Amino acid sequence: MEEDLRSEYDLKSLRLRKFVPERKSFGKTTIRLEPDVAEVFPNADAVNEALRFLIRVVQDNQVSALTKQLHSHSDGADKSP
Repeated sequence: MEEDLRSEYDLKSLRLRKFVPERKSFGKTTIRLEPDVAEVFPNADAVNEALRFLIRVVQDNQVSALTKQLHSHSDGADKSP
């Protein structure tokens, strides 16, 4: 069999890139989804959209809770003798 590689190629210095969950992501964060969750989301964009929606809901609820708390304190101050 004829070799196609030139003699100046040093294959011993090459690093193998592992295709396993522990591999380096080269600047991107990799998240592993459990199989039941992965079935619901077809791709990374769908996961990100759902998480952004959840973030907005949580933030809105925190603001609502804080607003209610502030109103209840101010209402109590008006009713003191």
